[in-house]
Amino acid sequence: MLRTLAPPLTRPSRAGRGRRLAALGTALLTLLGAYLAVAAPPAGAADPLLSRGRPVTASSAESVAFPASAAVDGDAGTRWSSGFSDPQWLQVDLGVSATLTRVVLRWEAAYARAFTVETSPTGTGAWTTIHTTTAGAGGTQDLVVTGTGRFVRVTTTQRATQYGVSLWEFEVYGSTGPTTPPTTTPPTTPPPGGATLLSYAKPAVASTSQNDGACFGCTPDKAFDSDPASRWATSPTNGWVDPGWIYVDLGATATVTQVVLQWDPAYARSYQIQVSPNASTWTTVYSTTTGQGFREAINVTGTGRYVRMYGTARSSQYGYSLWEFKVYGTGGNPTPPPAMPADPTFPATRLVFADEFNGAAGSKPDPAKWTIDPGTGQNNEVQYYTNNDNANMDGAGSLVIEARRETVNGRDYTSHRMNTGNKFHVQYGRIEARIRVPKGNGLWPAFWMMGADFLTGRPWPYNGEIDIMEVLGRNTQEAYSTLHAPAYNGGGGYGQKYAAPGGVDLSAGYHVWSAEWDSRGITFKIDGQTVFTASKATVESTRGPWIFDHPFYLILNLAVGGDFPGPVDGTTPFPARMLVDYVRVYQ
Repeated sequence: MLRTLAPPLTRPSRAGRGRRLAALGTALLTLLGAYLAVAAPPAGAADPLLSRGRPVTASSAESVAFPASAAVDGDAGTRWSSGFSDPQWLQVDLGVSATLTRVVLRWEAAYARAFTVETSPTGTGAWTTIHTTTAGAGGTQDLVVTGTGRFVRVTTTQRATQYGVSLWEFEVYGSTGPTTPPTTTPPTTPPPGGATLLSYAKPAVASTSQNDGACFGCTPDKAFDSDPASRWATSPTNGWVDPGWIYVDLGATATVTQVVLQWDPAYARSYQIQVSPNASTWTTVYSTTTGQGFREAINVTGTGRYVRMYGTARSSQYGYSLWEFKVYGTGGNPTPPPAMPADPTFPATRLVFADEFNGAAGSKPDPAKWTIDPGTGQNNEVQYYTNNDNANMDGAGSLVIEARRETVNGRDYTSHRMNTGNKFHVQYGRIEARIRVPKGNGLWPAFWMMGADFLTGRPWPYNGEIDIMEVLGRNTQEAYSTLHAPAYNGGGGYGQKYAAPGGVDLSAGYHVWSAEWDSRGITFKIDGQTVFTASKATVESTRGPWIFDHPFYLILNLAVGGDFPGPVDGTTPFPARMLVDYVRVYQ
């Protein structure tokens, strides 16, 4: 659930992948490092970090060098700093109502002596206080709270110095959505009958665009590429102003019937959809002053060759940004987008991949199916993944992945990680494995998938990650299933912690974890019982773009230590074994 894990680009690997990584060069390694800076919550955190990278506003800023956004960027070297007066406030929009359990304030030397932490469903009107103090001591204040709301605000009323107040980080933890996953899928808004996607791969123009370390290549064409992990954004140099706009050339006159906008957190509160025959004279076919961001599907009636989103009021101090801008209708000069595979019918029965691990005792994983992935892990894990030394068949029909207390390459523990990258990739189907997990503090077994475009250079989390199963050895009566994407990842991933069915100890026997995945979403199950449903429509309307409609590859590993499972201790048994009876994929 709280994984920032992605196979590191610098790890030792097989020759083919080594050649690919060498070609990527230093620039890509640097860029990946920036993306991987999204961290998991501290060891032992029961709920995910919700505030990282979310839209944030403040009463004031000392200067442009200390913006509000610096308090939620996960960078311990940047901070928000207010004007030199009382009161001041900093407010974050979590994007969806959340049940809050914890707020961490990491103060700079200019801290608040008196402050409150408040919540609101709307960010306006009345606020509910969930913590208050007149004896703040600065430093790191880790507050246990109880409350519910989409917006969370810290309001300071007494400074401790003659300066303003300043926060390195403002961290909000909690959970979103119901404890029991929804069983219904909210309806999408389909294009009116006979409509065609007209905007794919068409030329686009915008008021400004961003191309820097914070948003690399966020040019207008990215809103029309049918790639939900790329986006357009206005320039921070001259584009964080009103108005801001972007338009597409459909290639010929079209009758437009629907526009779908998938917003980044920098969305428009007020905007118009306009059409034009010549990109100079515009007719408004839709207007709103109450834009809510996320996914907006707008039925319109208009005729023109050009279609424009014209923003007149931003929702935050940032500019405008769209993951997707899709125009549907008739006419134009459409370019068909790449065809998608058909959805499987569940329960899917056509076996397309299987490893039953029936080899002789001591034999190794099948090299035709698995790539061994030696090296270190992420998330402050302490193991070294060896080159196949920690995996073998037990001769009774299971793969044994073994974590050992031994020193290799400067690490005091070893373990095993392997994947099907470049050997088997899949888009849609039932992906399942029968696994017996180990018990012990600091152990972290996982069965998961990575977007295959990671292998050709797309950084995590833009490639997407699907965690079918994660179990923490410190509590083997619960497990996690989680999705990670640009708009929801690390501690803020979209997922569910769930109790083992019947309250059983998952380390006491084998259990089947599966994911039933199609173009509408993913249903996660354990032993045939649904534990979490990730609906594409729900994710797009409450968290951000759905980036899971492309091929993925499978991964098995057993990590030791790190931010999520916490440290090993004297009670952790070594060697510790993760047993895998089989891995199967059906379509």
